[in-house]
Amino acid sequence: MTRFFSTFLLFTFFFSASLRAQLTSPPPTSADTSIKILETINADRQGFKRIDSVTELQFLVGNVHLRQEDTQFFCDSAVYNKALRIIEAFGNIHINDNDSVHTYSQYLLYHVDTKIANLKKKVKLTSGKTNLFSEELQYDINQKIGEYHTGGRLENGSTTLTSKEAVYYADMKDVYFKQNVDLKDPKYKLKTDSLLYNTQTEIATFIALTNIEDSAKRKIRTREGFYDLKNKRAFFTSRTFIEDGPVRVSADNITSNDSTGENDLVGNAIYSDTAQGVSVLAGRIFANNKEGYFLATRKPLMIIKQEADSIYVAADTLYSGRLSKLADGRDTVSLTDTVKGRVVIDAGKSRNDSADRFFRAYRNVRVFSDSLQAVSDSLFYSGRDSVFQLFQEPIVWASNNQITGDTIYLFTVNKKPHRMEVFENGLLINEVGNGMYNQIRGNRINGYFIDGNIDYMRAKGNAESIYYIQDDDSAFVGVNKALGDIIDMRFVAKELNRVVVINEVKATMYPIRQFPEEEKRLRNFKWQDIRRPKTKFELFGD
Repeated sequence: MTRFFSTFLLFTFFFSASLRAQLTSPPPTSADTSIKILETINADRQGFKRIDSVTELQFLVGNVHLRQEDTQFFCDSAVYNKALRIIEAFGNIHINDNDSVHTYSQYLLYHVDTKIANLKKKVKLTSGKTNLFSEELQYDINQKIGEYHTGGRLENGSTTLTSKEAVYYADMKDVYFKQNVDLKDPKYKLKTDSLLYNTQTEIATFIALTNIEDSAKRKIRTREGFYDLKNKRAFFTSRTFIEDGPVRVSADNITSNDSTGENDLVGNAIYSDTAQGVSVLAGRIFANNKEGYFLATRKPLMIIKQEADSIYVAADTLYSGRLSKLADGRDTVSLTDTVKGRVVIDAGKSRNDSADRFFRAYRNVRVFSDSLQAVSDSLFYSGRDSVFQLFQEPIVWASNNQITGDTIYLFTVNKKPHRMEVFENGLLINEVGNGMYNQIRGNRINGYFIDGNIDYMRAKGNAESIYYIQDDDSAFVGVNKALGDIIDMRFVAKELNRVVVINEVKATMYPIRQFPEEEKRLRNFKWQDIRRPKTKFELFGD
């Protein structure tokens, strides 16, 4: 090609005086069909030179305009090798491909038969609002395909993509980027090794490990899926991970809508809030980032992490939202009291407080920790006050003790049980032997824990108790059945140690062998150890 270009320079130097301003072409030979393929529309000067018996060059200088079918070529100068059917053009090159694709450069090598153009130096390909820039570009006019392999960039509206290699399909508006792909948009940054992008729909399709960061510093890591930059929608597969401040989510498939803040996580979905130490695992999680809520179904499991004794909660459905939303739109709220499921809130802490979160569990609720287990029909948990509220036939187990009532509140400190309130029909059962149970019931029962272990219980309002008395050798010697206004129960090493009846005491002591069978159970007695979760792994089962 250097020889080709040198020949051109020598010819223009020695023969410029004889070149004619008007357009001329030599008469075609019988084998020459170039006139039908390539047409010279304009050139300020032109001439011909035969190099040998095979090679003849046509020189065009000044405001050169050529046409081949629906494609037009403009440049400062050009040389046409009729034997090789190649055009070499220089300076201010413009290829107008059917008024749909425009290509610009400073150098062009064009193959007439194959319609393949090789462009160099300040190359620009324009199609609609899309501009492709590179120092070297090959454009196939037949296929409407442009590609670069030495680095380039694409500008599409406010979106800019750079890469080492790219293939642009003009008809379909698709671009395949490879190696060091970098996408920048006012709202997003993306890095990957390979990417498909449609300039018309503005959909980016991921086919390799891709890292995305938006203007809010949310980070996404995925291997497969697509992102619709125009409509702010995305679908991720192949185990995608999203990091949004303290919140981490991942799933086999994620559908996301940034306009509404909605995210649908399907398949081994995980939601984790590192600020609160709370994680949720489920077959499906539907979350709304803007509204701050999520709904977990398909065997959901919530894990409240603590140093040595994490709390696990399973149910048919788990729901979480902001406590501030329960204030009917007020800017700042705090949970201060709850009575029989009615949530009472008043002004207090900031809406942005990370503890401004609650959890609700519905149907077949099961709770497990090493020190405490529970079941109920539904559950409410306050992240601010760390209170578990259990509704509809709740049962709580602590060591050998079973507590039931119409409603149970469990208050935790540092995620460990601190105190308990049982409302209406409260009943504590403590298994002490085969068929022998210490029992205490009352309209309301309050309990207290030390280091997560039950320490003290008090029953108030029509309180009753049955207590098996043991001697120093732990042999059962009698049974005390008592009624009173208040009954206290003290525990040592997780076992019931002492019962104290206060006010309006009525008590009867029975020898162990003379305790009537019909007196052995208080009203509503029901030992339900079969429903107790024995390990956290039982929560995953049906």
